[in-house]
Amino acid sequence: MLITIDPSSAVPLADQVAASVRAAVARGAAVPGDHLPSARTVAAALGVNLHTVLRGYQQLRDEGLVELRRGRTAVISQTADATRTSLASAAEDYARTARHLGVSPEEALAAVRAAFTSP
Repeated sequence: MLITIDPSSAVPLADQVAASVRAAVARGAAVPGDHLPSARTVAAALGVNLHTVLRGYQQLRDEGLVELRRGRTAVISQTADATRTSLASAAEDYARTARHLGVSPEEALAAVRAAFTSP
């Protein structure tokens, strides 16, 4: 799995690491049982501090998306399926509401993009 960050972003790097894994789970690129790369490997590849990656992984552990095992890599947990299902359900509800209101797909996507960029 490819974990990416944007060093020029105002979002803390650890949050970006966690968000990158969440996005992989949401799109089905990471499924329960998959191993994440070791924090050392990710840190070296991204050119960031090891503890930054560990903080990102700990966020995911606290959310229940990964299980951290001492001396081993992080593993995507079984709750990841529930997260993906929840996201799909929310997207379906949003699309249904947008259609009911007569909003075009482009306008609906623009509203989602605007929501992502607002504080």
